[in-house]
Amino acid sequence: MGSFPKSVVSLNLLPGYILHTGHSNFFASLQGCNWGTSVESLLKLPFWGTYSSSDQSHLVPTGRAIAFAEPRVDILTDQSPLQRIFRRAEAEVKTIDERSGTRMMKTQLRRNLKALAFGIAAGVAFTAWAQSEPEEKSLETANPVLEVVTAPKLAPLDVHPNTSLTVVEQLRHTHYVRKTLDDGISSNIFDNYLDNLDGGRAYFLATDIEQFEKYRYTLDDSLKRGKLDAAFEIFNLFQQRAVNRLQYLLSEINNGLSNIDFSVEEEIEIDRESAPWPVSEAARDNIWRKRLKAAVLSMKLNDKDLEEISTLLTKRYKNRLKQTLQTKSEDAFQLYMNAFASTYDPHTQYFSPRTSQNFNITMSLSLEGIGAVLKAQDDYTEVVRLVPAGPADKSGGIKVADKIISVGQGQDGPLIDIVGWRLDDVVEMIRGPKGSQVRLEVVPSDSGDGVSKIVSITRNTVQLEEQAAQAKLLTLNQAGREYRIGIIDVPTFYIDFRASQQGDPNFRSTTRDVGKLIDQLKAQDIDGLIIDLRNNGGGSLQEADTLTGLFIETGPTVQVKSARRRANIYADTDASTAWDGPMAVMVNRLSASASEIFAGAIQDYGRGLILGSQTFGKGTVQTLIPLSRGQLKITAAKFYRVSGQSTQHQGVLPDIEFPELFDTKLIGESSLDDALPWDMIKPAVYSQAHEIESLLDELRRRHTSRVASNVEFNYLNALIEKSRQMSQRTHLSLNENARRDQKAQDDEWRLSLENTLRNAKGKPLAKTLDELEELEKLEKAEEKTPVDQDIAENSDAEETALTDVEVATTVIETQKDDAMREEAGRVLLDLIELSMQIAGLENVPTTQIGTTAQIPATPASSTDGS
Repeated sequence: MGSFPKSVVSLNLLPGYILHTGHSNFFASLQGCNWGTSVESLLKLPFWGTYSSSDQSHLVPTGRAIAFAEPRVDILTDQSPLQRIFRRAEAEVKTIDERSGTRMMKTQLRRNLKALAFGIAAGVAFTAWAQSEPEEKSLETANPVLEVVTAPKLAPLDVHPNTSLTVVEQLRHTHYVRKTLDDGISSNIFDNYLDNLDGGRAYFLATDIEQFEKYRYTLDDSLKRGKLDAAFEIFNLFQQRAVNRLQYLLSEINNGLSNIDFSVEEEIEIDRESAPWPVSEAARDNIWRKRLKAAVLSMKLNDKDLEEISTLLTKRYKNRLKQTLQTKSEDAFQLYMNAFASTYDPHTQYFSPRTSQNFNITMSLSLEGIGAVLKAQDDYTEVVRLVPAGPADKSGGIKVADKIISVGQGQDGPLIDIVGWRLDDVVEMIRGPKGSQVRLEVVPSDSGDGVSKIVSITRNTVQLEEQAAQAKLLTLNQAGREYRIGIIDVPTFYIDFRASQQGDPNFRSTTRDVGKLIDQLKAQDIDGLIIDLRNNGGGSLQEADTLTGLFIETGPTVQVKSARRRANIYADTDASTAWDGPMAVMVNRLSASASEIFAGAIQDYGRGLILGSQTFGKGTVQTLIPLSRGQLKITAAKFYRVSGQSTQHQGVLPDIEFPELFDTKLIGESSLDDALPWDMIKPAVYSQAHEIESLLDELRRRHTSRVASNVEFNYLNALIEKSRQMSQRTHLSLNENARRDQKAQDDEWRLSLENTLRNAKGKPLAKTLDELEELEKLEKAEEKTPVDQDIAENSDAEETALTDVEVATTVIETQKDDAMREEAGRVLLDLIELSMQIAGLENVPTTQIGTTAQIPATPASSTDGS
């Protein structure tokens, strides 16, 4: 044929064909061929590869183009590379034919291979002629051939059987709940394991599940013997299915996103947790076709074009494929052990050596990062908790239940898609040195259309100083008189254990700091006190105990009951109090653990009002048990209030409810599978300090009447109702016009709601949501106090900064623009007024109502109910 310039040649005359047999599981095609691959290089590639089996033998067109570059090709000679390819394929067909007897397929394949060879010959001849000009030209295709890969087959490591036996024994003897490892537990393990692997029921087929059912009631026996074969068999098939699905997505993208029809009226099911398993490959393909379409549409709604979307999704799915292929036996073992451990409760977990290391780093106060606790939820990384006063918390742009979909380094670094990544790899990418910046692309939990936003966070070490309690002063006018309400914000229950153990008389702790702040507030002649525990995830049990002691004379504070032992009662023995006047405690759904212990004690003693919403319900104690490989975090005890009620599952119920933006179906102990139930034990002996119960009906009536016209409470209630409506959606439209109309309606609603609030506060209105975002940024920057600004401007001057910090700890700032705290103050004033009336002091001058006004105590008696 003569020679032609070496270049990439695009050929789309004929598709390749896949030989698909139920017996041999081979395919024949020019797989693994990348653009620019020479024919000689092509011959070195495996011509045959594994492909999923089918009930019938048939030829499936791959629809993929073939491309190669070669300086000289003698098409029609016996020694040409293409003839050698043909002969090699024919030899393979003969082997298959001898094994399976598929003579008809042999004839058909030869016919197609001959057609393919002649097609290539004609294509090369045409291309050689077209490129015979002196100027070399290179043609490019948008559809490169995709390499077919298979998942590695994993097996248990030698240490895994003994480790599994140790986990079984530890759970049997150490866990708070005594359970027998029987067929019932085996069935739960089976369901948990499948949920952990394929919670969305999109990988396995119904036939796969039928095949696995033989293990439903045998996993208990296998665990007792340290046998892990069934677990790895299920995991390996899942890996195969996962690789297959990712290659399906890449193939669909490779075929061109422009082929997706967004005008069709169809929907995708949002939550497939209870959906049936797909009954066929076609049904499964349809699920994944819709998933891809939904991902593309969400990006289109974020103003990305198809070319950019194709690039982003290709990177995403290739990353996920890479991650899947890097899965190790340790990952499979950890997943299976946690399917077992979670049958006891959701906080009992097995950590592999690598996960143990990350867990220990996370528990360290010296961690430099964004201050967020993350978890893997399906293919996404979800925010579980924000560390109070941490960088993420301070940014204001990220909240609990948000999903992180990409991560970028610095101001200009590319955003790396992390959907489908291992959680530990995501954590390593987000974690970084103090002072560096990380950008997160986040899908807010309340985003009905999956529209994302970019949040920039400067990494920092979460300092004890930043988590320390802080005081503010709220001034309210009522009945012609000015009242002062002290507010103490407690972000966490902390203590400097090292300084305390070394005998440092000035060691920091929640109790010591709150005591000092109360003294400062007393100097401001406050009339009441509010302890704000909203978003406080807990901390030191010791501090929950001693902080309660600041507000009661003496008595028990909390009961801690270990497995199969009597409750250990913590108590305050110091008769002195830091504050004996009217008080309230503010809580919300993210108030957990130690916060619930403190709030529960204040409520049980009748010492103050609990305002807000139902708390988290984390009433269990975990301990870490080192193993020969990894470690086990196990629930070993439960918290109980002095009244005998558990804080587990139910949490603390407020006396007066405030609006709550957090969905209790998504956040809180009750939202977790297999959470331990609420129960009661024998109450401790204690005396109620005051009688508040009889005043609650009137307090609630006044509160309801007052907030009915409160623009901020109406704003919050509107957001809650909108969120409730969105959470009830079971399907999402895949019609672009319908989604754009819905997004426009949602944006218009949100803008109108925000402008209503801004108008009531006398702030300038926004014409668009983008303009609203800019206005809020400017307003946030202007909210800095002079002290804050001075510290920022003189951050390099150590002497000036230290002086300013000292000033900041002695000057009580005025509370600004917090509708919840203001209403809490109003409720507290109602309590003071009603208490005075009950005490027969209606005619006492208002100037005498202050810190000395006491809520009448009940007659001294012991509470010892059953």
